[in-house]
Amino acid sequence: MEIRKVLALRGPNIWANFPVLEAWVNLEDLRDTLSDRLPGFGQRLMAWLPGLVEHRCSVGQPGGFFQRLESGTNQGHVLEHVALELQSVAGTPVGFGRAGETSAKGVYRVVVEYKEEELARACLTKAHELCMAAVYDRPFDVAAEVKKLQDLAHEVCLGPSTAAIARAAEARGVPVRRLNSQSLVQLGYGARARRILTAETDRTGAIAEAIAQDKELTRTLLRQVGVPVPTGRPVTDAEDAWQAAMEIGFPVVVKPQYGNQGRGVITNLTTRQQVLAAYAAAKEEDSSVMVEKFAPGADYRILVIGDKMVAAARRESAHVIGNGCSTIRELVDEVNRDPRRSDDHATVLTKIRLDQIALAVLGEQGFTPDSVPPSGTRVLIRRNANLSTGGTAADVTDLVHPEVAARAVEAAKIIGLDIAGVDIVASDVGRPLESQSGVVVEVNAGPGLRMHLQPSSGKPRPVGEAIVANMFPEGQTGRIPIVAVTGVNGKTTTTRFIAHIMRSIGRKVGMTCTDGIFIDSRRIEAGDCSGPLSAHAVLMNPAVEVAVLETARGGILRAGLGFDRCDVAVVTNIGEGDHLGISDVDTLEKLAVVKRTIVDAVSSEGAAVLKANDPLVAAMARNCKAAVIFFAQRGDDPVIAGHRRQGGRAIFVRHGTVIVAEGEVEIPLVALANVPLTHGGRIAFQVENALASAAAAWALGIPRDAIRAGLESFAADLEKVPGRFNLLEVGGATVIVDYGHNTSALTALIEAIEQFPQERRTIVYSAAGDRRDCDMIRQGELLGDAFDRVVLYEDHYLRGRAEGEIMRFFRQGLSAGQRVSEVQEFRGNIKAIESALRHVRSGELLVLQADKVDETMDYLARLLTAQAGGREIDLEQALEVPTSDAAVYYASQIVD
Repeated sequence: MEIRKVLALRGPNIWANFPVLEAWVNLEDLRDTLSDRLPGFGQRLMAWLPGLVEHRCSVGQPGGFFQRLESGTNQGHVLEHVALELQSVAGTPVGFGRAGETSAKGVYRVVVEYKEEELARACLTKAHELCMAAVYDRPFDVAAEVKKLQDLAHEVCLGPSTAAIARAAEARGVPVRRLNSQSLVQLGYGARARRILTAETDRTGAIAEAIAQDKELTRTLLRQVGVPVPTGRPVTDAEDAWQAAMEIGFPVVVKPQYGNQGRGVITNLTTRQQVLAAYAAAKEEDSSVMVEKFAPGADYRILVIGDKMVAAARRESAHVIGNGCSTIRELVDEVNRDPRRSDDHATVLTKIRLDQIALAVLGEQGFTPDSVPPSGTRVLIRRNANLSTGGTAADVTDLVHPEVAARAVEAAKIIGLDIAGVDIVASDVGRPLESQSGVVVEVNAGPGLRMHLQPSSGKPRPVGEAIVANMFPEGQTGRIPIVAVTGVNGKTTTTRFIAHIMRSIGRKVGMTCTDGIFIDSRRIEAGDCSGPLSAHAVLMNPAVEVAVLETARGGILRAGLGFDRCDVAVVTNIGEGDHLGISDVDTLEKLAVVKRTIVDAVSSEGAAVLKANDPLVAAMARNCKAAVIFFAQRGDDPVIAGHRRQGGRAIFVRHGTVIVAEGEVEIPLVALANVPLTHGGRIAFQVENALASAAAAWALGIPRDAIRAGLESFAADLEKVPGRFNLLEVGGATVIVDYGHNTSALTALIEAIEQFPQERRTIVYSAAGDRRDCDMIRQGELLGDAFDRVVLYEDHYLRGRAEGEIMRFFRQGLSAGQRVSEVQEFRGNIKAIESALRHVRSGELLVLQADKVDETMDYLARLLTAQAGGREIDLEQALEVPTSDAAVYYASQIVD
């Protein structure tokens, strides 16, 4: 069994609305061997992974998967369940999976849900190894491999603090996206996005952080606002530390002046030897050291978020309890076996370390790591109570006196922190500090949340929720309006049209399409940017107020969507296109499932804009949990009629006027004569693009007057929609520049040019090499019936085909053509265009396929600048000027 490739579908996808891995697996020799025909296979799986008994599988009850094993199932299905179980035992419980055979016999797509991609990939690899060991009865050390996966989970998954905030954000409907392999996370999209880094936010100031790290400055500022603090001062060397201790009075604390997480802090020192040793330990952490008066009492951590105390914990120093027979080292090892402990902050507790500070603390108590303390003896390992040094915490939130909470809030405010961990030493947190000589000893930026999320005892506190509530007030989710556009044809024009309407009302628009990434009219990246990575780029841009995202089939299949959900999903059509035969999508029905992904991702408050007279598109309404707006050129379309009878919304054309309707109410929006993209309503596919765009704007709640103004100001010119039915005049010939490159687009183009008076017609055309043979042949047939001269070319899109193979299939189709009389072949799109323009005659119609839109447009712009008489025209000019007078007309209309 071979894993051929693994795709990470990080956004909503054809399988689910959450991330999954999609593995393409060749079962090879096992393709005809089910599990029940492998002696001992099921027993080995059950023994190695007993948790599989909880997998219900299609049986629908615990033990269901084991039943499938016994009755016989394929190895793709087994791999799915083993990969899910390994993720769960590694610490990321998941349950969704699918396995099904592709059109290639023995090749399966195995789909498994995941929470952390790197871990999921590792689990899939180990699942494959485990399955093979079970098939061939080879040894497999399950415990060792699971331990490796658990260690990897601790390394790559978000830590407890960041994960708690992320979970709280998702529960509030705030989109969450991890920005690096550490703890930097974006919450929200575009102009409304915020960022966190563990328990710090983008509003946590650098100045406040610097103050919090300077213990002496912190102590000074707190004292000035009336917050009780211990006496103390910075020291210059070990002797000065001893001198300061004598001045302050014993016991004392020695700690680095700059630092966090309790590193280098040693408390309750009473002798010269202790002070000098503590100075040396603190010096290892920071060059500046300070000595403070030790405050007796318990160690408390108060968590302040905004202007409120939200949680409090009493912290206990790392310690062990003797049992009369185990050494201290053995007791520490036993404590560290607690699964809640790890070597870092990935778990709620940290392992106890027997480092130099710990050895010194043991020595002060008369112990070494090999000592056997009497039963019941409490042996300190560290004197400070930080969780990062192995301490524990008990929740005391409900016990905190309001005055203690007030001092904590004041401390956070004077430092300038929006989130702060305020460390207090007091005998009783239920009494004001001033009444018991209690003090604030530190104020920490980026405080750990572990002790509040899973305290050793007491009630867990919703601190992640409190942080999210402070970042996003009630009713806010950090979202901006997102419009996703897909289909076979018309995607880019519709995307650009919607973006134009949104810009016309003053919104800063981020747009992705096959022409690039745009922020308003500025292109920040060129090329085909209709995939999820480009969507990510727009959604993390802090200037973007509205996102309009062309969403192509390829990106959906390779990586899923680039957003978790959208407000409007537009599906232009599912016609006979260029998208079949790739990634096992070999029928229009399968293609519709892929395109439907954006409809499945529409929020419940949003809307899907669907073409009514395309059955595969109209059927998507059944899967839409939001409202639906249908569009079609005819208002009497049966789908629209039925939808309106149920009170639904639709947009259509009647007597040359665009009508918006809801139920029985109809409102004229604009005359097609005033919508320049449609050329007075003559170009049918542009009418549909205009209807879809207007419907999307309507779904977003844009006023009708603004929609009308947007429709009337968007033209099919080289700037707004390059390569989308642009009309030019070159040397007396009418030239159409269009990107269309599939059967549906070519059919629509041929229908449109039937309105042109020119009798002689030429086209420059090709297709990408990964299209099906039959699609190329069919397009050749269409070309042969519609054009007198066909100029074929091959360029960079061979995609595995031999040179000349694409043109051979087109010639096969052209051979059946009733009109074509001349066929030429070229290597390169621009060479083909150059030849066609060189030989075009006045009064002819020439169609140029813009294979590489930017390159083609740049070439034509240079041509129009250099050639007298070359210029952009509109359809009225192209249709109404008599052919015989064309040369005279164009000569009189020369422009710079």
